[in-house]
Amino acid sequence: MPFVHIELVEGRSPEQLKKMVEDVTAAVVNNTGAPAEHVHVILNEMKKDNYAVAGTLVSDQK
Repeated sequence: MPFVHIELVEGRSPEQLKKMVEDVTAAVVNNTGAPAEHVHVILNEMKKDNYAVAGTLVSDQK
């Protein structure tokens, strides 16, 4: 059973997240041969105040 953990900053629409999960599942199926019903995708959306790049919170970046 493949497990895929994706951490990303909040802000994508439900439609975008659905498409991403579908595409990731298809990629895992195509590359591992695992059946789609065995592929688990876990999304962890982080608040922009809880993530920083180069010492700057994402919420403060433009």
